[in-house]
Amino acid sequence: MPVLSDHLAAVTAWWWSWLLTVVGVTGLWFAGRKDWRGWLIGLAAQALWITYALVSQQYGFLASAAAYGWVYGLNVWRWTRRDKTNTETVG
Repeated sequence: MPVLSDHLAAVTAWWWSWLLTVVGVTGLWFAGRKDWRGWLIGLAAQALWITYALVSQQYGFLASAAAYGWVYGLNVWRWTRRDKTNTETVG
């Protein structure tokens, strides 16, 4: 049974690394295109990081997720607020 557990652990680590990478890069891609949804994707990705931290027992990622979540959340708020302000002044 230890071989199965080692294999499962390796597959799980591989799966998490790709999932976190794809979601993170997707958020950055949208943000780089000046689309506020990129910040929202980054904010949502923090739920994945929290899950990863708990599952892998790497609790330092919880602090990272909180810090990144704060920045992403602040940027979502600023960007959506800016869009409303620009629409009100233009329209």
